[in-house]
Amino acid sequence: MSDDRKSDSAIENTPGQGRTPEAERIEPAAPEEFGLVQVWWGDGKGKTTATLGMGVRAAGHGYRVHMLQFMKGGASSVDAVRGEYNAMAMLPGLSYENLGHYGWHGMADGSDEADHEAEAQAGLERAHELLEAAGETDLDEPIDLDAEPEAGVHMLILDEILYAADRGLLSESDVHELIDAKPDGLELVLSGSHTEPSYLADRADLITNVRKVKHPIDDGQRARRGTEF
Repeated sequence: MSDDRKSDSAIENTPGQGRTPEAERIEPAAPEEFGLVQVWWGDGKGKTTATLGMGVRAAGHGYRVHMLQFMKGGASSVDAVRGEYNAMAMLPGLSYENLGHYGWHGMADGSDEADHEAEAQAGLERAHELLEAAGETDLDEPIDLDAEPEAGVHMLILDEILYAADRGLLSESDVHELIDAKPDGLELVLSGSHTEPSYLADRADLITNVRKVKHPIDDGQRARRGTEF
């Protein structure tokens, strides 16, 4: 085979046929292969970052994505408004809400433990509301990018729900019931917890362990604007 033939074949088998991609206008669309359950856990930095990045990717294709955070804590150096919230507010098709404390349960950060429990339960109820709304929506069809999540979403990210379960704010059966309530066609993403959620081994389609090898926080580095918040 000539070098030219080899070159043509390589280009044909390359995504985009070797062309530099250009951004396109985001228009409402519907995914063709959504419907799995994903789990992201581990003691490493990047679980929320990874799931949010996936949400951005889905929104970029015109799919409707919503992130529901059960809690989000951190050091005192963390701002009340995080950079990702500002970014999500500007991106069509991607929305979020936080129903949990700014402060980790069980870490003596000055927050009331009873409040953590009440907010986790509120998050659980809200998650069921969103799953029910998605079940009443034709997920094979586009959803208006500016629509409220009650109109249905193609991807639902339950950020830190596994941490809430790990701390006893929710039960393992609570998480099981959410998965059981997931309608076909909805991509359900669960994140959080430094402890392996073995109770999801038979219920998740994708499980990723985000493992820490080295982190500057171990040397006293505080959370940094633009990387941790």
